[in-house]
Amino acid sequence: MSPLRRDGEGRPQLAHSWESLTERQIREAMDAGEFENLPYAGEPIPIDDDGSEMALAHHVLRQAGFAPGWIATDAEIRLLLGRRDAVLARALRAGPPVRDRDRAELTGLVADVNSLVLRLEHESPTSRQHRPRLDLDQELLALERAGSREDPSGGESPDRR
Repeated sequence: MSPLRRDGEGRPQLAHSWESLTERQIREAMDAGEFENLPYAGEPIPIDDDGSEMALAHHVLRQAGFAPGWIATDAEIRLLLGRRDAVLARALRAGPPVRDRDRAELTGLVADVNSLVLRLEHESPTSRQHRPRLDLDQELLALERAGSREDPSGGESPDRR
């Protein structure tokens, strides 16, 4: 059955197809300004393609509020890196001497990050999503430097990735 349409005077008209009904609804929405101020107006819509064969599946999962395992793993890594930065900032504020507790916490964080980086390398669809592993010696050196600062506001900050 064809959809019922009305002309300018309100007289019923039969539509030729559902497509014409859809076109009319789009035209009315355009006339009402409902398509103004949309995101990416006049620009290409960005494609969140990760370059893998599973890009469409990842997109659907993201739209549904779920994330592929490698995205969740990367989020865990970022959380741990934030904790690492907090340990270094605490050492910078506290000054000398660097506490054994900070060394132990940093050592554990480096081990946890490196374990997750290894998992990420296996889970991620391409090498573009990989992260560098942390070097424990470099991280402990950054901690020692942060803890030995006499002027917490001066100097360069430790090398951060």
